[in-house]
Amino acid sequence: MRRKRFTNLNNVQNKKTWDHFVRWQKARRTAAKDYSFVISKSNQTDIEFLHGNRTQPTITWIGHATFFIQAGGVNIVTDPVWANRMAMHRRLTLPGISIMEMPEIEVVLISHSHYDHLHFNSIRGLRGNPNYLVPEGLGPKFLRKGFKRVEEFKWWDHKLINQVKLSFVPAQHWSKRTPWDTNTSHWGGWIIEDLVQEKTIYFMGDSGYFPGFKEIGKQFRIDYALIPIGAYEPEWFMGRQHVSPEEAIRAFLDVQGETFIPMHFSTFKLADDTPWEALVRLQAEWKRRELDKNRLKILKLGEILLI
Repeated sequence: MRRKRFTNLNNVQNKKTWDHFVRWQKARRTAAKDYSFVISKSNQTDIEFLHGNRTQPTITWIGHATFFIQAGGVNIVTDPVWANRMAMHRRLTLPGISIMEMPEIEVVLISHSHYDHLHFNSIRGLRGNPNYLVPEGLGPKFLRKGFKRVEEFKWWDHKLINQVKLSFVPAQHWSKRTPWDTNTSHWGGWIIEDLVQEKTIYFMGDSGYFPGFKEIGKQFRIDYALIPIGAYEPEWFMGRQHVSPEEAIRAFLDVQGETFIPMHFSTFKLADDTPWEALVRLQAEWKRRELDKNRLKILKLGEILLI
């Protein structure tokens, strides 16, 4: 039976030919990039507090798109990747919290199937017996891997777990783990609503800039927006699947977020931009738009943000 293939809004395509890939690889061999600058790791991560906390909402950046979030009395991990390398490249920075130090997890949120967002060995290393909330089409892979508490979500589906509401929202991206499964599972972001403290977190996952951000902003009142700023260069190749730093700010304004927390940089060398370039462009655009500097929160790895 033919497998279902998923699409973006307005049927925006992210297909690249082999010629596109060869052109990119030729160009990157001639580009000398300095990856010596990386985000530092916090030396004040209170692991004991995180293990005991069930009332105070928190956001802790582990690295890349992996966050440990405490909301509504629930321990949540987004896109868990503690891998030491991604393809041919070693991790640029150590995880903000080692997987051995993590508290027990109740919920794992997956944005899409790409390896830098879904690492099954990392999931196996998490303590607890989590619910795995995944995009439509990805459930069978989890079941084949032996994970039983799996639930698939379509865009705008939601689920209540204890005192937290979790909603799957659109993104502009694609999915693939093998040569045969392109776009056979969907992609998106997650809205995490703490119904006790009335705090809302938007985890974008991966996305190019698209009109759907404005609709998300209409549907939810977002306090903290976790938005990618890396893996955008070369923009002719990456543009439809990854926002640039400037587009990340446009997306933040579209969703009407209160606080911007950048992610998806300073962990893996996925494209040709460096962590320094991503941050410089982000901060320059923030200043150009005359946005309140207090609304931009650049976390250290392992830094616990009380919200």
